[in-house]
Amino acid sequence: MTKTKKINIKIDGINVSVEEGTTILNAALNANIHIPTLCYHKDLCVAGNCRVCVVELKGAKNLVASCAMPVSEGMEVFTNTGKVRLARKHIVELLLSEHNADCTKCYKNGNCELQLLASEMLTGEHMFLDLVPDQHYTIDMFNPAIIKDDSRCIRCQRCVRTCEELQSVSALGVAYKGDKMKISTFFEHPMFEVVCTNCGQCVNRCPTGALVERNYVDEVWDAIYDPTKHVVVQTAPAVRIALGESLGMNPGKIVTGKMVAALKRLGFDSVLDTDFTADLTIIEEGNELLTRLKRALVDKDKKVALPMATSCSPGWIKFIEHTFPEYLPNLSTCKSPQQMFGALAKTYYAQKRGLDPKNIVSVSIMPCTAKKFEANRPEMRSSGYQDVDYVLTTRELGIMIKQAGLAFESLPDEHFDSIMGESTGAAVIFGSTGGVMEAALRTAYELVTGREVPFDGLNITPVRGTEGEIREAAIKITDVLPEWKFLEGVELKCVVANGLANAKKVMQAVKDGKADYHFIEIMACPGGCLGGGGQPIPTDREIRNKRKEAIYQEDKGMPIRKSHENPEIKQIYAEFLEKPLGHKSHELLHTHYTPRKRY
Repeated sequence: MTKTKKINIKIDGINVSVEEGTTILNAALNANIHIPTLCYHKDLCVAGNCRVCVVELKGAKNLVASCAMPVSEGMEVFTNTGKVRLARKHIVELLLSEHNADCTKCYKNGNCELQLLASEMLTGEHMFLDLVPDQHYTIDMFNPAIIKDDSRCIRCQRCVRTCEELQSVSALGVAYKGDKMKISTFFEHPMFEVVCTNCGQCVNRCPTGALVERNYVDEVWDAIYDPTKHVVVQTAPAVRIALGESLGMNPGKIVTGKMVAALKRLGFDSVLDTDFTADLTIIEEGNELLTRLKRALVDKDKKVALPMATSCSPGWIKFIEHTFPEYLPNLSTCKSPQQMFGALAKTYYAQKRGLDPKNIVSVSIMPCTAKKFEANRPEMRSSGYQDVDYVLTTRELGIMIKQAGLAFESLPDEHFDSIMGESTGAAVIFGSTGGVMEAALRTAYELVTGREVPFDGLNITPVRGTEGEIREAAIKITDVLPEWKFLEGVELKCVVANGLANAKKVMQAVKDGKADYHFIEIMACPGGCLGGGGQPIPTDREIRNKRKEAIYQEDKGMPIRKSHENPEIKQIYAEFLEKPLGHKSHELLHTHYTPRKRY
């Protein structure tokens, strides 16, 4: 094993030993010395754009950006000299001089990194304000998911690096130079028109209020207070393991029962679970995969679209519409669990409760900003109405709970209501990369063999994705039931990818004929939905890993862990849908997508 070379330096008189290649910023962190930053983010490569992190080196004429400067043997660093403090203060004042500093009206008020720095450095009257000409800013409010406000942008380029590096989308870029420099889309088209997938990763990394989700909190309150409306709410699996962070709790805390209690106290008429339709998705999607395999293996249909790809991540859907439109037939025709729920809320649920669907307001709580865009798609009106009326992020639910003055940690644990409120462990793991694949395999394998999947305790670890990686797995199908004889001996080849940069690699491999998969699972965000663009800020790999541990802990503790064993799923087929892939389910639970231009 090769030993890593150690570098010895001094920071503010403290001896520090770190690995070669470590930046001054990270070396200082190792010594518990805080250096302020703005453009730096743990998820992103070094940029050194803002210079807020400047430090002084012994013998050097100029200050250096600590985030971009690697340590060297014998280096002496000073992080708190008068020269350093004054430079940082002036840098922040320069940023504030052209920043829309009407903080009390900003959605990020109280959670803004620039605001925090201004407070720490006592910037006062913004001494450079008179030197900056009036700016003609643009605010893009056309997108139902994300608002882009140039007046609050500090040009740190975190959003650009996120869009290019992590997601390989490049919807945002740097335009113009000097004092006219700005973060822009293609010829300043509205974001929803360009290749932007609405994934919201840029929102999660923006240090100010320049990029935020479109907020529907007031509209939801209005619906709750309207006595003529019956307001139904659904909650996604990744919300229950992150909501606590918005309310002062540690990452990875499971708050399912308290979340349900809070929603009931907020005034929702019925508190139901997206996990119910996650289970339903598995039944429909699993049968769809088996149907495609039968057509390919028995009917020798060369036109059947294989590999089949999951369709529950709306960021991934918009990405493939722009980038690989020729593979749209390979998408599962299943709607996402959110949209299945919305369609059923205004049909099956309305019928069971004796309600007029025009008076039902369907609200979903999601870890995802792209879900807002998805709910507004014209394809999502199979109930005869807009299936999902409003989508709130995990952060927006946290805001509502605070507005209502609820002592969240003191709330008792309560249960989801009946009719679309029962779920299984298979549905819970939808929130993590690899979860949809694992849930589908738990059901599909048992359907064709009559036996549980041959893994310890239903934990199909080969498909449990790790953040940032592409994970391949193959499961040999043997001793099948007579009606599935055509699958005897088939090695089902699967691949799991999270993050759109990895999605691009997988689809390019398929396109180039270098991959021979049957089933593809893709989540647009790092780690899957648990790292979604609507989750609490801050977020980084360490926080996402804690959320992931919580998701699998929740699954392990569920009394039922296979989708096809959910009693409410059995009930809805018996009473309403009749059978998987039947006429009624095709009408309400399945859809299609359309190629888009790549701006």
